[in-house]
Amino acid sequence: MNTIHFYKYQGTGNDFVMIDNRQLTFSKNDTKLIAHLCDRKFGIGADGLILLEDHPTAHFKMVYYNADGQESTMCGNGGRCLVRFAQFLEIITDTATFEAIDGMHHARVVDATFISLQMSDVNEVRVEDGYVFTDTGSPHHVQLTENLAAFDVYEQGKHLRHSIYGETGSNINFVEVKNNDTFKVRTYERGVEDETLSCGTGVTAVALAMHKTNQTIANQVTLETPGGNLKVSFDSQESGYKNIWLTGPALQVFKGTIQL
Repeated sequence: MNTIHFYKYQGTGNDFVMIDNRQLTFSKNDTKLIAHLCDRKFGIGADGLILLEDHPTAHFKMVYYNADGQESTMCGNGGRCLVRFAQFLEIITDTATFEAIDGMHHARVVDATFISLQMSDVNEVRVEDGYVFTDTGSPHHVQLTENLAAFDVYEQGKHLRHSIYGETGSNINFVEVKNNDTFKVRTYERGVEDETLSCGTGVTAVALAMHKTNQTIANQVTLETPGGNLKVSFDSQESGYKNIWLTGPALQVFKGTIQL
């Protein structure tokens, strides 16, 4: 019987199974195993699974899987949680550099609750008819709506994810303006195929989309998600957006073993 040691982390309710895979003992191509560990009824339960691995020049490497077991694109909340995990493992103290699927990232430990993560530069924020599309490490559709609390995010998100973006899909963000630098956000995530309590690359996309469409002139924006508040700061240039930082909580929930 195989025993897996795991840790559970969450960032604004976006939760992840974390595994220290520096010895490369985890079966990385076993999608059924990963999906099982993320299953909330038969496994540990999480929106995704993240492996921390050694890196030749950076502090560590991030390997991220969606809850369906497939390796996926960048995850902002997961990246912050992995930095907290690396701090717990005493790999880092107050700063970190790590490689994810979209390249190198820098991070700062703000305090015992908050971590700031530098996101990849974004060269294109495409304004379409009724929505904005951009890639902040993962693809994101951003759409303004009213009465967000009563909005059917699951049905509308599922429809847009497939009808516009096909099999590959996109994450779908619905946004309500609260004031000139604060926005409410709810997100349907591909790979999870449901609404999550928060999405880090999603709120980053929302912040840039709101700036691009002149909903805000601020270069630091607060995003209110069902799981809590996040802040995104950025520098706007003619060539796009740079120096993008995502700041929010990242905390260990519990640790344990599971026998398979």
